[in-house]
Amino acid sequence: VQLQASGGGLVQAGASLRLSCAGSGHTFSRYAMGWFRQAPGKEREFVVAISWSGARTYYAESVRGRFTISRDNAKNTVYLQMNSLKPEDTAIYSCAAAKGDYSSDPNRYDYWGQGTLVTVSS
Repeated sequence: VQLQASGGGLVQAGASLRLSCAGSGHTFSRYAMGWFRQAPGKEREFVVAISWSGARTYYAESVRGRFTISRDNAKNTVYLQMNSLKPEDTAIYSCAAAKGDYSSDPNRYDYWGQGTLVTVSS
């Protein structure tokens, strides 16, 4: 499966953004999906994951209550709604697909999309 992330941009603190991750292939709905981010000079960080059906989600503590993940398997797309953005959310956000169950471990993911840059100014 090929993944294409989009929706990043430059916003002020407190603003919202919605990222999209479009997948190719008719098996998209079989994959658990995750969002990860990497800030300059920092390690890649788990953000959120969602099961193949969308019934289960798992958020990093740093984004819980502000970010919401969802998916539309009919459109082969996963969304990340980001509200109340903070400067520390600045990073390149990447989506990934896992054949197995959803996870916070990036090593459990089989396919990765290119990232989209989110910059939050103070």
